[in-house]
Amino acid sequence: MTKKVAVLLADEFEDIELTSPAEAVQAAGYETVIIGHTQGATLTGKHGVEATVDISIAEARPENYDALLLPGGFSPDHLRGDAEGRYGQFASYFVAEDKPIFAICHGPQILIDTDALKGRTLTAVRNVHKDLSNAGATVVDEAVVVDNNIVTSRTPDDLDDFNREIGNQLKG
Repeated sequence: MTKKVAVLLADEFEDIELTSPAEAVQAAGYETVIIGHTQGATLTGKHGVEATVDISIAEARPENYDALLLPGGFSPDHLRGDAEGRYGQFASYFVAEDKPIFAICHGPQILIDTDALKGRTLTAVRNVHKDLSNAGATVVDEAVVVDNNIVTSRTPDDLDDFNREIGNQLKG
């Protein structure tokens, strides 16, 4: 059975924060599955990279995935606007089940909606720090932070460290 990593995604994602971690996921022997509002929709990154939604959030079941990837850019903010809160609910499963979560840049914003950040240590792009802190997380300014099953990183400049940790988590 193929191991799968769910990727929650909307338009205006940060291109390299999808493509580079996806390569690390694939190098570890996993398949990425893009989950968005509408199956078959083409999503466009901030710099023109296109990605196709493999399955809609309405149809996706978190128990079918081994890990979760949350790229940054404006995508997380768009996803958090979902009236039914489905993306936060989806992410909550991975927190509760202690399955790996990889979130970079603005990606940790989705984790705010899990209501499960109290006592966790995370990093993110600078302008998300206060939001994470208000959600109960301890926020540090480091290239990559591992807190149990949650791996967070700040910006594309940190992708080497982030991708290395993705490999460590998926192979470990």
